[in-house]
Amino acid sequence: MKVRSDFVVRSVAGSNVVVPTGAATVDFNGIMTLNDTGMFLWGLLEKGAQKEDLLKALLSEYDVDEATAKEDIEKFLTKLQEAGLVE
Repeated sequence: MKVRSDFVVRSVAGSNVVVPTGAATVDFNGIMTLNDTGMFLWGLLEKGAQKEDLLKALLSEYDVDEATAKEDIEKFLTKLQEAGLVE
């Protein structure tokens, strides 16, 4: 899984905002902000990380149990997929 190349994250007024570029500006209606954990996962997805990679990294970086990490990753990926931000 990978973040589409026509979306980037920019810091706007202290928030991490997903911004469409190129042709995506026509199709993307809305706004998505990322918290620190979302930014962490986004960075991994930019490199093509899979769910297993995200889980390992999240467990290594944050004090979270595996069940919670899996659930949070699923929710995050679902939101990205619904918004058309990953391929």
